[in-house]
Amino acid sequence: MVAAAQHPQIQVITYAEVEQVAGYVGNFQVTIRKKARMVDATKCTGCGTCWEKCPTKVDSEFDLGLGKRKAIYIPFPQAVPAVPVIDKEHCRQFTKGKCGVCQKVCPTKAIDYEQQDEVVTESFGAIVVATGYELFPWEQVYGEYGYGRYPDVITGMHFERMNSASGPTGGKIVRPSDGKEPKTVVFIKCVGSRDEAKGKSYCSRACCMYTAKHAHQVLEKIPGAQAIVFYMDVRTPGKAYEEFYSRTVHEGAVYVRGRVSRIYQEGDKLIVCGEDTLLGRQVTVAADLVVLATAMVPSRGWEELAKMLGLATDKDGFFQEAHPKLRPVETYTAGVFIAGACQGPKDIPDTVAQASGAAVKVCQLLSKDEMATDPMISTVDENLCSGCGLCQPVCPYKAIDMKTITERVAGKTVARRVASVNMGLCQGCGSCTVVCRSGALNLRGFTNEQILAEVDAACL
Repeated sequence: MVAAAQHPQIQVITYAEVEQVAGYVGNFQVTIRKKARMVDATKCTGCGTCWEKCPTKVDSEFDLGLGKRKAIYIPFPQAVPAVPVIDKEHCRQFTKGKCGVCQKVCPTKAIDYEQQDEVVTESFGAIVVATGYELFPWEQVYGEYGYGRYPDVITGMHFERMNSASGPTGGKIVRPSDGKEPKTVVFIKCVGSRDEAKGKSYCSRACCMYTAKHAHQVLEKIPGAQAIVFYMDVRTPGKAYEEFYSRTVHEGAVYVRGRVSRIYQEGDKLIVCGEDTLLGRQVTVAADLVVLATAMVPSRGWEELAKMLGLATDKDGFFQEAHPKLRPVETYTAGVFIAGACQGPKDIPDTVAQASGAAVKVCQLLSKDEMATDPMISTVDENLCSGCGLCQPVCPYKAIDMKTITERVAGKTVARRVASVNMGLCQGCGSCTVVCRSGALNLRGFTNEQILAEVDAACL
């Protein structure tokens, strides 16, 4: 992150949202809303005095509620740039109209309570979509696991934050309810994954390996601890993954093949009720901590982004590549590439490999003065076009615009609207030709005359 921020040819825009994308490959016009931080980034040095003196503490989103942050904050210690933002929903200056401590103590006078959002439009030649993933909202579906009632039922992401040296517990594995060290930890895999009845039908791929890592960390950090893993199948599709899983088993992790049906509290213990399908019997475990390996799902806002960029998605909301083998990082919209878990569940090595591929594709695209396009695109016969505009909203690639032309009719100059196809955006899908009432739109190589001629020839 630091290397990217310091690179002379990389501009990092943080705390911002993309509002609109127009144009086409080589000439994208992107409208970006830079949200008001209430901190002047040109003056701020990231000294930390403001958030150290801030009197308000709220739950940290980055620590998933396990830790606290101030009303003026940076999301995590290594954040780039180290410029804080004011949370107006919790800042006393905005909620009660009095405080201003951060402004008083700032040595560079960078705090500006009057700062407003800034909207800018930038030009880009290509776009790489890397919006990542979120966790499946298991608490809304798997009520039998006791979310909200039992604070010691957490997700793998909570466990990661606890294991981090810069996390809320300083790297110690503890029970969120009382801060004590757990001696028996139960891991439940496939919560939301491979469950067509309640969750998602796909496998989230990374869960088996990070659960093995978590079990290894429990056994390594807590002397005399026990790690029990409930699983459906163990999938280790990567270099040295099977060896790592075997190492975890040899270290003492107990793998139980079966699903968990219920979790309930009994004293200070969590009673985990499940089954062992290999032995054919019910299993009950008294656990101190339960960790759920939840499914990976697309990030929020994927619907709006797909419409904005003209991207195809699968039934689960992941962005669709142009071809799974021949064009794995390209999309049907020329100049737009995808990388990482926005295409589907991935672990870190696969994400890095795909990101490298996307970067190379962008370099290849921008290294040329001219670009070869597919000749099989739509064309408009302006003499037949009625200007109804029905073709414009159905085009998934936003390749059709309406333009005004002038022509002489009965000795007079008359202006009228007609459709115009952008050759750089059109992918030749033919959607526009179907809705065109006047028959003005045709697909090159597949015109009505050509298709009818083929039918006539086939009938001879």
